[in-house]
Parts: sequence; C-alpha cells; structure tokens
Amino acid sequence: MKAPMTDLVQPIRHDWTLVEIKALFDLPFNDLLFQAQTTHRRYFDANAVQISTLLSIKTGACPEDCSYCPQSARYDTGLERERLLPLEQVRAAAMNAKANGASRFCMGAAWRNPTDKNLDKVIEMIGVVREQGLESCVTLGMLTREQTRKLKDAGLDYYNHNLDTSPDYYREIITTRTYQDRLDTLENVRAEDINVCCGGIIGMGEKPLDRAELLRQLANLPEHPQSVPINLLVQVENTPLYGTDKLDPIDFVRCIAVARVMMPKSVVRLSAGRTDMSEEMQALCFLAGANSIFYGELLLTTPNPEENVDSGLFDKLGIVANGEQESVSGDNAAA
Repeated sequence: MKAPMTDLVQPIRHDWTLVEIKALFDLPFNDLLFQAQTTHRRYFDANAVQISTLLSIKTGACPEDCSYCPQSARYDTGLERERLLPLEQVRAAAMNAKANGASRFCMGAAWRNPTDKNLDKVIEMIGVVREQGLESCVTLGMLTREQTRKLKDAGLDYYNHNLDTSPDYYREIITTRTYQDRLDTLENVRAEDINVCCGGIIGMGEKPLDRAELLRQLANLPEHPQSVPINLLVQVENTPLYGTDKLDPIDFVRCIAVARVMMPKSVVRLSAGRTDMSEEMQALCFLAGANSIFYGELLLTTPNPEENVDSGLFDKLGIVANGEQESVSGDNAAA
C-alpha cells in the first residue's frame, strides 16, 4: 500500500513563523509524532537508517570558545592535542568504515578556519574517501568562497557547519565568532553547490523558544540543509556547560519530530548524545523521523554507542542500514 497524501504532510516551505512552530511543539505528543511519521513516509523509507562514520582528523587546540566543546584550547579537559592525521591513517579508517556498513565518511578538524596549506591536505583525504565509494563530508570551520570552490573541485559531497542554537542564545554559548559568520559560510557552500549538513545542539540550557528559533533558522534558509544533525549536549567536565540541567527526553523527541515536519526532504541525523539515550528514546526518535546515525565508538572526541549495540537495536526495531538516504517521491515512499 502506498503512503497516502494527506493534509498532514507539509509542503516545502521557507517562510515559517515562530507562532506556527510553537503550535507544532505544543501539539499533543501522539499527534505530533503522527504528523512527523506521515511526513517521513511521504519522502523516505520508514524503516531505513543511513549509517555514517565520523573521524577527527585534527584534534584539540581550537582557538574558539564554544562552551560545549572539549577541543577548545581555553578549557582544560585533558584532551591530547594532535596534528593532522597522516593520509594513510585516514585511508585505513575509510576502508574500515566501508567494511562496517557506512555509506558516508565525515572528517572533522578543530580549526576556526583552515589554512590553504591544510586545506590541500584535507583535499587529499577527500580523494582517498571517495576511492572507497563513500560519500565525503568535512567540517573545518569557516570557509572563504575560494576555499569552498576548491572543495567542490575535489568532489566533496557534504560540508557540515552547524548553527548550534538560536541567534539570541548563541551569544551565551560562543563569543569568538558571530552567527552571521556561520551563515556566510553556509552561503559559500550553497553557492558552490555542495550539499549542506547543518543542525544544532539541544540541551545547552536554552529555552523552548530558542529550539523553535533554531529550527526556523534552518528551515527558512534559501534551501533546506540536505542533512540536519540534531545533537543532544554531551557534558564534558571543565567545559562551561558541564553541570547543565539535563533535557527531558520527550522534549528532545519533539525537536526531532518538528524538524521532520518543517524540513520534509532533509535527512535528520540522530547525532551526539546517543550514549545518554535509552533504546526506547532512540526508537521514538526514529518514529519521529530521524533517519541517520553515526556508527562507531567515538564522535570526534566524545563516546558513541558501539557498532554491535546499534546493530542489536536495529534488529529489535526491524530497521535496515541504508546506503545513500535520499528522499523519494510519494509514489515510491514506503507504506
């Protein structure tokens, strides 16, 4: 049976208002999940989740002051500073990711912005990832237009650059770069026709209105990010956000569901913080429209569920690890 078109399925929009988004958040939980699941089935296979792997290619000593990040040079988190990884180590990691079922390989470097020399080294890494038949994604900080063009020429598939939170709450989290800096980099990435991976972090002490505003910023971009990672704050000792009150799990699931409704064709990634989530919470996130995860024991420098744990959960839920998780038309969506 094909998924029906209903008035619950939102059209692709870039003009969301806070009033409309708040109304979604205020829906009874079951009604919100029904709307999110209906939307999800309109565009995606309801029982498929994309597997990605994330590798830190340059760790620590970042000059930024992001309050959540153990890689900032401003906080003593015991993290060892490391230079850019050798090319062959990246190749081995990509081969391992491919063997373990990943379809996308993401690389992160703790930079405010890459130098041209370092960018050339990353471009070599993109090449070895693509040799394995994997989608490539990097997160390197801010980019100039010329640097973005070089990444496009290298065949980069995705660039990750998160907005993190709402414009108003942003100044409470980061002071070393502006919200507009982030938007400018996203514009450079879109202009070069590289897929955008952009989301935020939930549970940093923000108000519900900040979560709504973050999603409004994402959905009202000129083009919805092709990939939207929703992170749950991972608290690291000696970072400013350590000790923040933990978010209610239902509030997090609501964020996933509202993101799915507002950005119907985007891949919504259940990202950082999964080690603090029960199987039941993760299952609700998949029901709410999350259809991508990171696979492997680390997310840059913080823990991630082991591969056998994820496989066990997938088996319980009847979820299959999909390759490239592209949206499909209603005629091809799962019932």
